[in-house]
Amino acid sequence: MNEQPSSVAGAENAAAPLLQARNIVKIFGDLRANDDVTLTLKAGEIHALLGENGAGKSTLVKIIYGSLQPTSGALYWKGQPVTVANPAAARDLGIGMVFQHFSLFDALTVTQNIALALPPGLGMAELAARIRTVSADYGLPLRPDALVADLSVGERQRIEIVRCLLQEPRLLIMDEPTAVLTPQEADQLFVTLKRLASEGCGVLYISHRLEEVKRVCHEATILRHGKLVARVDPQQETAASLANLMVGSEVAVVKTTRGLAPGEPLLELAGLSMGTDDPFGVSLKNIDLTVRAGEIVAVAGVAGNGQGELFAAISGETLTAEASQVLFAGAACGGEHITSRRRRNAAFVPEERIGHGAVPTFTLSENVVLTHHAIGEGVVRNGLINPQAAQAVNAKVTEMFDVRKGTPDPEARALSGGNLQKFVVGREVILQPRILVVNQPTWGVDAGAAAVIRQALIDLARSGSAVLVISQDLDEIFEIADRIAVISRGELSDAVGAEDMSLERIGLLMAGAHEKANQAGGTAAAP
Repeated sequence: MNEQPSSVAGAENAAAPLLQARNIVKIFGDLRANDDVTLTLKAGEIHALLGENGAGKSTLVKIIYGSLQPTSGALYWKGQPVTVANPAAARDLGIGMVFQHFSLFDALTVTQNIALALPPGLGMAELAARIRTVSADYGLPLRPDALVADLSVGERQRIEIVRCLLQEPRLLIMDEPTAVLTPQEADQLFVTLKRLASEGCGVLYISHRLEEVKRVCHEATILRHGKLVARVDPQQETAASLANLMVGSEVAVVKTTRGLAPGEPLLELAGLSMGTDDPFGVSLKNIDLTVRAGEIVAVAGVAGNGQGELFAAISGETLTAEASQVLFAGAACGGEHITSRRRRNAAFVPEERIGHGAVPTFTLSENVVLTHHAIGEGVVRNGLINPQAAQAVNAKVTEMFDVRKGTPDPEARALSGGNLQKFVVGREVILQPRILVVNQPTWGVDAGAAAVIRQALIDLARSGSAVLVISQDLDEIFEIADRIAVISRGELSDAVGAEDMSLERIGLLMAGAHEKANQAGGTAAAP
């Protein structure tokens, strides 16, 4: 919905643009991260900045926010040339930014966290009163005395937004703002952004969720390989046409078939309960789940509700109190470590691709050995690594998953995020495991890479494997899942058919509707 800005916004629109980045070039060694990019943003406008991973979005935003300086080009603020020396200078101008990854201290209160980012001089009681007023006024309710550790991820994002609003920004930069929100929370965020725009605030909106870009943004600037390739009205485009502009070619359509009868149970969780030593971790509570041969079951949920703990319990990074709480093809394996579980023909892809899924300073073939050493294609024989076999796996993954790289066997850190994710997923998929567990399979990857990964997961399931996907991306979940469950504060709802799950229902479950049912003595079924 394209709402008209207020008369205040209209007056500013008639004058100079709020922000203009003219002919920005940023060079890192041989890489031109931004190559003659110009972006114009008006007061009262919600403006999308789109592009694949590595397209130059983050570099441009860091220049606008003062975290980087351009190699050449200039910034203009309300028609006047400016040098934004650092983020403090950006905030002084009236530029605020809400980052994708929050910078909050769990052990401090809402008021204490916000105070750390504001100039000194305001008393804590007065600041708490302002937080209460501003948060309520913009539909982002917060309790100033609440401990951050006790808050949901959506509430934590409210802290970041309110912290910006207290500085009365004229330009608000939002980086993937709905990635951690329930559908209901996302709807409220859109109301807030439209309210800000109606008051004359400009919003620079970065997101890979193209349907929401169409819904809330007035204009879109699209980058590809550091260059400006298009300026469009997103409401006149389709999600597919926006994706094609970002990638430069047709994005593959993910093909799936539903309604097939699943086979035998291959992965079962039976009353899985597990505490955590992390004071800010999430305990798992009596989780029951079955994934059958030939199906994809997706676990949805807002980040920080036990997804990491669930993955660790299934993969063997954390052992369960009773072996029977985790079963692979009927065999109790809750007391077995990762390698033993892999020998049961299971494979695992963790959320963090760098450091957890791959060692950044190891070559790709060396990273193959990390998960193939106990199984698969003779990578290790008689206790010795077979480099030729590891190289062959690397080449096979590269071809099957279109992993783009400068040399045949670079270090993992040399790949872009999307290409490394394709490699990490592909390394496991080519084993054709009977069970595959993937945590956030397409987190932070572009539309083209996401389509490749999602199709691979579907094809693996249709070949007879059981695939469990843990994901925050609801578009992804509805695209590939046969059944969907929701995790909230360590409790898992029943898994129901994707055709029976709506956005409204999934949002209620994300907010803990099934927890309330359990506490009341009911079942874990969705409302």
